[in-house]
Amino acid sequence: MPAPTRLKSRGLTIHNHNLVWGTRTYVMGIVNVTPDSFSGDGLMARESEVVQAALEQARGFVAAGADILDVGGESTRPGSQPVDAGQEMERVLPVIHALAAEFDALISVDTYRSQVAEAALQAGATIVNDIWGFHADPELAAVVARQRVPVILMHNRSSWVHHDVKERLGGRYIGMQYENLIEDVCRELLESVALAQAAGIPDEHILLDPGIGFGKTVEQNLELIDRLAEIRALGYPLLLGPSRKSFIGYTLDLPPDQRLEGTAAAVAIGIDRGADIVRVHDVKELARVARMADAIVRRGRVD
Repeated sequence: MPAPTRLKSRGLTIHNHNLVWGTRTYVMGIVNVTPDSFSGDGLMARESEVVQAALEQARGFVAAGADILDVGGESTRPGSQPVDAGQEMERVLPVIHALAAEFDALISVDTYRSQVAEAALQAGATIVNDIWGFHADPELAAVVARQRVPVILMHNRSSWVHHDVKERLGGRYIGMQYENLIEDVCRELLESVALAQAAGIPDEHILLDPGIGFGKTVEQNLELIDRLAEIRALGYPLLLGPSRKSFIGYTLDLPPDQRLEGTAAAVAIGIDRGADIVRVHDVKELARVARMADAIVRRGRVD
C-alpha cells in the first residue's frame, strides 16, 4: 500500500457530520434526476413520480450505508445534450427538498451552475459537486465561498470532438492527448484549487476528483486509478467515481448493467491508492467492498 499522504486538513465537519480522512472510506450514492443517464438509472426515464422514486432510492442507499446523497439533474455521458439552469432546477430542487426533510445524510448537488447551486443549498444541499472544477461558471466559486460549504472540484477535459459511442457499451473518449497524464491532471486540478482559494474558500472545504471517464481514454482511466496516490499527494481528500463507467465496459466487454464486479475492483484499488469517498450507483454492494477494503488497508490509521 502507498504511504499515507499528509492532508492539509484531517477532516471536515458539515452540520453534525464529522468526516475524518484516513479512518474509513465514505460512500456517496448517486441520485440521477434525468431521463438519459448512461447507466440506465435516470429516475425520469422510469418513474412518473420522480420525488417519490428518489425518496425510495435514497432510503435503500441510506440503509445500505450511504453517507452522502449526490443529486444531479443533467446527464454527463459523452455526447449528452445539456439542459438550461431552469430545467435543471425543476428537476433537482423538489428532490433535494424531500431528501433534506427525511434524511440526516449529507446531500451534494451535482452542478456546475452558480444559480442552481445557490438554490440547491437553500433547499437543503450541503456540498457542491462541480464536474468542471470552477471553469464552467465563474460565479460558482463565489457562491460556495459565501455559503461556506465544501466543494468537490473535478478534472475534466471532455470534448465532443473526441467521443465515440457504441450502442452496447456506450460512449468513450478516444485520442485524448496528455503530455504527462498525472502531471497534467495534477496541474489542472491545482488551477481549480487556485480559483477556490482566490474566492476565499478554505483548504479544508476543498476536495478533488480526478475525473474518471471525463476526457480520458480507457487506458488513461486505468492508469489514473492505479496512480491515484500521486494525486492525493497534492494534499486534498479525493473522491473517486468509477461506477459503471465505460472504461469498465470496454475493458470487460460488458454493458452498464453488468459492470458491478468491474466497479468493485476499481473501488477496492482506488481505496488502496488513497480514495476518501467513492461515488457509486450500487450502494449496498460497494459499501461492503469499501468496508472490506478499509479493514485491509486502513486498520485504524488516521492521515
